[in-house]
Amino acid sequence: MYFDVVVAGGSISGLLAAREVSSKGYTVLVIEEDYEIGTPEHCGGLVSLEGLRRLGVIPFKKTFDNMMKYAEIIAPNGNNFSINSKNQKVVEISRRELDKQIAFQAQKNGAVIKVKTSFQEITKTGIRTNEEKIDCKIFVDARGVTSLIQKDRTGILSSAQYEIYARWIKKGKVQVIFDQEKYPGFFAWIIPSSNGKGKVGIAGKGINVAKALDKFLDEKGEYSIIRKIFAPIWIKGPIENFVDGKTIIVGDAAGQAKPTTAGGIFTSGMGGVYAGQAIAKFLKTNNQSDLKEYQKRWTDEFGKEFGKQIFARKILDRLDNDTINKLFESITPEIIKDISEKDDFDFHTSSIVKLLGLKGSIKTASVLIEGEFKKLLS
Repeated sequence: MYFDVVVAGGSISGLLAAREVSSKGYTVLVIEEDYEIGTPEHCGGLVSLEGLRRLGVIPFKKTFDNMMKYAEIIAPNGNNFSINSKNQKVVEISRRELDKQIAFQAQKNGAVIKVKTSFQEITKTGIRTNEEKIDCKIFVDARGVTSLIQKDRTGILSSAQYEIYARWIKKGKVQVIFDQEKYPGFFAWIIPSSNGKGKVGIAGKGINVAKALDKFLDEKGEYSIIRKIFAPIWIKGPIENFVDGKTIIVGDAAGQAKPTTAGGIFTSGMGGVYAGQAIAKFLKTNNQSDLKEYQKRWTDEFGKEFGKQIFARKILDRLDNDTINKLFESITPEIIKDISEKDDFDFHTSSIVKLLGLKGSIKTASVLIEGEFKKLLS
């Protein structure tokens, strides 16, 4: 069996790469090891409408759940502030339906999609699956974080996310809860799908995420679980090389999820778009430099932002609860208003800089320094 391109992984980045290549008339096979495209749904599902537009997706009615009105950020001591997300036009979407919608786009262009088919190894002329040997010119690795676990575990965090019914979930209200003792190195989150339904999750270093999430839910009140997902997330940023000979790495497998939140619908999706366009050009010219254009385009757009996010993550990782509580006390209504009116959901480092007080706030900077001195003395 022969295809110009074989894509391993039927998630957003792999499907977008398949869509772009097949749109130019080349043969593409997408193999997905699970029994259904879009399952399991690891993602929280937050993305901006502008991000979806850039990906070439106008969400179907069943893909689009609801628009986010505001995000409530909560400190370990319970203090909180809310950011109005109206201007950022952030929506919660069903990843199961979004992935199927993009799969349909790829299929309409001529791509072939097979589920319950897993990648086994690269061969001299293509790849081998659990069913057969397939020859191809290009192999696209879109297998997600599982590809990275084999190479580098230092950027991996455990996470758990439950889809639940609960009266305390409010439509349009995202919540992010920081607590370095309960969720070290990350946070807990609540993302509503509607009133009384949503996704609740936690991630952190060196913790039992299932026990931590069960405890979090028990403290919140009555709830019913309708789905449980346990999956690793990657927070270390992009890998060094997206192109390895005739193997092209995209999405989470390439470390294209945000280091701050591990979200990657837009950033990983654009990786798939740029990769697919570069592959199509290579198949026409047979010029290796055309493949490398993929990494250049992605890095030109996201490299600087990801560098800042990695730096912000290093700062956040070093903060204890007392320092975080003090930081919340120094956040002014003017800072919150500025973020709500001016900042971009897809490029959110500017928001983090303002919240951490890294720009123009001696008071907040002194809180950070005090926290570092305490660690040195201990």
